[in-house]
Amino acid sequence: MHHSSRRPFLVSAAFGAALMLVACHRAPPASNESLPATAPAAQFPVGAVDARRLAAADDEPGSWLIGGRDMAGDYHSSLAGINASNVAQLGFAWEYRLGTHRGLEATPLMVDGVLYFTGNFGRVYALDASTGKERWVYDPEVDGQWGRYACCDAVNRGVAVWQGRIYVGALDGYLHAIDAATGKRVWKSDTLPVRDAKHPFTVSGTPVVAGDSIVIGSGGADFAGARGYVAAFDLVTGHLKWRFYTVPRDPKEGPQDQPHLTEALKTWDPRHPWEQGSGGTVWDGIDYDPQLGLVYLGTANGAPYDIKADGRRGGDDLYAASIIAVRADTGELAWWYQTTPGDAWDFDSTQKMVFADLDFGQGPRPVLMQANKNGFLYVLDRRNGDFLAAHPFASMNWTAGLDAKTHRPRTLPTADYSREPRLIFPGAAGAHNWQPMSFDPKSKRLFIPVIEQAMVYIETDKRRAGLIEGYFTAPEVPPESYDPAAMKSLFGPLPPLTELEKGIHGSVASRGVLRALDPTSGKILWEVSSDSDWDGGVLTTDGDLVFQGDAAGDLNAYGADSGKLLAKIDLGTTVMAAPMTYTIAGTQYVAVLAGYGGGNLSTVFPTGSAAYRYGNEGRLIVLKLGGGTVPKPATAVDLPFATPPERAGTTEKSKQGEVLYNRYCSRCHVFGRGVLPDLRRMSEATNRLFYDVVLQGLYGPAGMARWDDVLSREDAENIHAYILDEAWTAYRADQRKTAPSP
Repeated sequence: MHHSSRRPFLVSAAFGAALMLVACHRAPPASNESLPATAPAAQFPVGAVDARRLAAADDEPGSWLIGGRDMAGDYHSSLAGINASNVAQLGFAWEYRLGTHRGLEATPLMVDGVLYFTGNFGRVYALDASTGKERWVYDPEVDGQWGRYACCDAVNRGVAVWQGRIYVGALDGYLHAIDAATGKRVWKSDTLPVRDAKHPFTVSGTPVVAGDSIVIGSGGADFAGARGYVAAFDLVTGHLKWRFYTVPRDPKEGPQDQPHLTEALKTWDPRHPWEQGSGGTVWDGIDYDPQLGLVYLGTANGAPYDIKADGRRGGDDLYAASIIAVRADTGELAWWYQTTPGDAWDFDSTQKMVFADLDFGQGPRPVLMQANKNGFLYVLDRRNGDFLAAHPFASMNWTAGLDAKTHRPRTLPTADYSREPRLIFPGAAGAHNWQPMSFDPKSKRLFIPVIEQAMVYIETDKRRAGLIEGYFTAPEVPPESYDPAAMKSLFGPLPPLTELEKGIHGSVASRGVLRALDPTSGKILWEVSSDSDWDGGVLTTDGDLVFQGDAAGDLNAYGADSGKLLAKIDLGTTVMAAPMTYTIAGTQYVAVLAGYGGGNLSTVFPTGSAAYRYGNEGRLIVLKLGGGTVPKPATAVDLPFATPPERAGTTEKSKQGEVLYNRYCSRCHVFGRGVLPDLRRMSEATNRLFYDVVLQGLYGPAGMARWDDVLSREDAENIHAYILDEAWTAYRADQRKTAPSP
């Protein structure tokens, strides 16, 4: 599971993807402007961040210079003006509406009085941090055709600020350098190794400055064709410096293109379907230690993660589901640790890492910590990858724990769904996903947003067919959504949930939990539960506070030592991102991006969420002591269904359309309130143009990609027949509700 390599090697570059284009601000064409790499940050009046300033981030606690506030990535602030004694007075200061209804996941940066943050597709916003006045908005101009590859909404997790420039990765795979003062493009570089429909890369993570490079990875492991990598680009010119591939290429193409992959290939089943790209993408969780000169990255699942399909025996699948250290100057592998060898459950290791100095009995050691999707909190020596600890922090029934010598998970028979459906903890959403955790370096407490959720894993030929065709059909269904009758068309006959629950102790109901842990012992110090299983990231402060937003639309403040709820601010918008805090002219503010979407929630709004109650208008909400009530969006109302057009086909066509809809359409379009339109409510005009929209990309500028390379005209007719049948069913139900009583 652990290996060190000191052999140098050469590398190359890659990226891509989008969903629904919201065009308003247009960026100017790329310029030839170049900022000197060696100039001190103080030379730049705006965005003046450099290595010296980042290293001294604790000396300016009122700023927020990098994603996790400092190089440790701990999402902890030493500000204490807002504290346990007065946090109940926290209220509205100002807001900024982004004009989007898609998911928002970024934490803003605050540099010298300016807030920088991202919205959808990689759009960047710069606001005055005291008033919210817009300084500029940068639109990366993503083509809506890329939307079909975005598994988890058109989200973006933030920017890097460096020597007068803002760096952002757009969903379609381009890396942009922007002038921090004007918002004008300096350069734009293609990060994708291949740019075509067979390689569905997407970019949603935050680029990381590492020495004189800007490093970024991509997503796409849930689709066929994506091969994981990270790539480093010159900060000044945008030229590719190196590319590190995380998983092997097809052996039919010849010897492996990088030395570390020669050994990795031996851990993959010889019958692996290499046309699926092997996965292992790095869609989040990149960090850099300037003292060690190492870039740390976490990799996603192999593709497909059902490694035993089609009679294969599987293998460890290096370096999927792993934590890897790469030398920043050369792209050379330094060390690796695989968290889930032979991953068959989508247990990505892409969660954000936190650096700290912890004592495990032999004095302080520089460590990295990651709360993994598989349910273990890993603590590794970040110098060499030595294993220090792995503490369970959530419910698990896929493993009996780690082997004491090898530190490999001891997989349980009940985790094998190759022969029959299984209810498994955690599900594919993970025990912890991308939402940042926080670490208080003084108290040595770690605060993790936990997802307590089991899922039903199913092996079916139909699901494999969907993957091979290049589009992901999830085999995981949350227990509360598990309806054998409703899913029969896609998965075939299924057992009832009561049968799948046998042998599982405790409730299988999904919930979100905020847990405080001691990372050296693994002891849970306290926990608080939520009504939702998909809440926001965490901010802690020296004011003895823990802040977390939730699906219900509240920003909650807890006592860091006890977990006691000290304040609940009703925002009226669902929160997934981690809050941040900063000061301007002696006033401390707390800011959070609010907007629902992403992950397994890129579609339907849960009934109790603010998104369901008020819609999903994205906002940056800023609070201060003595502020007022946060204004709420208008209450969402479902209008009665209009009379649909006449039915488009036979019952048999509708049945075939249901399978196709579930496989290709339901990932984005659900029947009910959700991020994207309910297709039962299509207008008369859209129904008339249905085939031009689906097959020819008529609504491409709005983000609806064309599907004629996958769907035939007959397929589209069957899908249309199914949608119209469902529209008529909903319409008649509305009529029965409004019919006068006899």
